[in-house]
Amino acid sequence: MAYTADFKRFHFPQSAGDAFRNKCVLITGSGKDGGIGQALALAAAANGAAVVGVHFHSSYRDGFDLVDAIRAHGVKAYAVQADVTNTRDLWASRSYIIEQNGGKAPDLVICNSGLTEKGYRFGRALPEIEGEARAERRARVRRDFIENLAESSLVMNTKIEGAVAMTHLWAGEALYHQQPLQLMYISSMQAIEPGVAVPGYVVANWAVLRLPEVLRVNLGKASGLVSAACLMLPFIRTGMTEEYADNPKVFGRWQPRMLEPYEAAESVAQLLGRPAEELNLGNFKLRVGGTSEAARLSWSKVQIEVQDETLDWSESAALVRGGA
Repeated sequence: MAYTADFKRFHFPQSAGDAFRNKCVLITGSGKDGGIGQALALAAAANGAAVVGVHFHSSYRDGFDLVDAIRAHGVKAYAVQADVTNTRDLWASRSYIIEQNGGKAPDLVICNSGLTEKGYRFGRALPEIEGEARAERRARVRRDFIENLAESSLVMNTKIEGAVAMTHLWAGEALYHQQPLQLMYISSMQAIEPGVAVPGYVVANWAVLRLPEVLRVNLGKASGLVSAACLMLPFIRTGMTEEYADNPKVFGRWQPRMLEPYEAAESVAQLLGRPAEELNLGNFKLRVGGTSEAARLSWSKVQIEVQDETLDWSESAALVRGGA
């Protein structure tokens, strides 16, 4: 059985408040065992959600086992398999999800789908190999160039296209049925503090930070029905980060140790327990202080501001042109 989580660790009624209570929750990228998506699905199930939608693409075995585990605790759950970058796949899942929710769209959609990168020397030439022929080096460099950018493209498409498509689909449903919707996008602290060797990951997580404002502008007067915010999470111990768990050079500048999935999920539940209008359009960063023995988790709100500064040389030499 591909399910190793301890359900009891995700029961935190004091901090969760009404984050999930009686809500139909859909979490993308929640099938993988040990992942943050799974942790959020378990947090929803353990803290009063009416229905939990477990979305996955390729992690079907883990996903079905998670659904079984949630149902075993008396909570309604369903599995939905779809490629978030395939619009036909997502549209085909729409009626099924509404049916599973008893005829209504989700109340809370957490866009968590994403991939990481193995890493490569972005913008740097590959080290030379002694004795390697020039033609062979060109072939090696070309191969790495193509493979690296293909990896970055997949990472960016999964995060950005997936979040945009899910937003367009479920915001449209919310407006049509006049049903409030809350959207949460899972980003990373590396969006604002880039790490080395993962350019696609950094760019993708930066891009989703603009989605709440893009949505608000497009909804116009109807924007009051749909709230959206982004969460920037630190290093969490998952299958993607396990190899770095004991390497403080990777995560040491941000936190004293990696968080366990249930710890991150509790912090997310605490934030989601706040009123939706308070969170709307916000970018929230989970801060980890204290020590490795007693980590202290708190949230901060990150302001992303655009500054427009006049260039003196251009102002003094401004071009003035008449009409035709």
